[in-house]
Amino acid sequence: MIALLAHQGGWDEILLVLGPIAVIIGLLKLAKNRVDRTSDTQPTHDVEPTHDTQLTHDVEPTHDIHDER
Repeated sequence: MIALLAHQGGWDEILLVLGPIAVIIGLLKLAKNRVDRTSDTQPTHDVEPTHDTQLTHDVEPTHDIHDER
């Protein structure tokens, strides 16, 4: 068992680096698939403003804060 834990020519160090990277990539792909799946089922609410939703009157200020009267 001790010989197995000794230096193996570099492939074991490669696994120590590539293993966590592969796990992170897998989790990112899983998350992206979930987001894509939920965005396909939910309708988008891209509504352009119409005349009814725009401000139809001007608002006049009641006083100026720099006006000293």
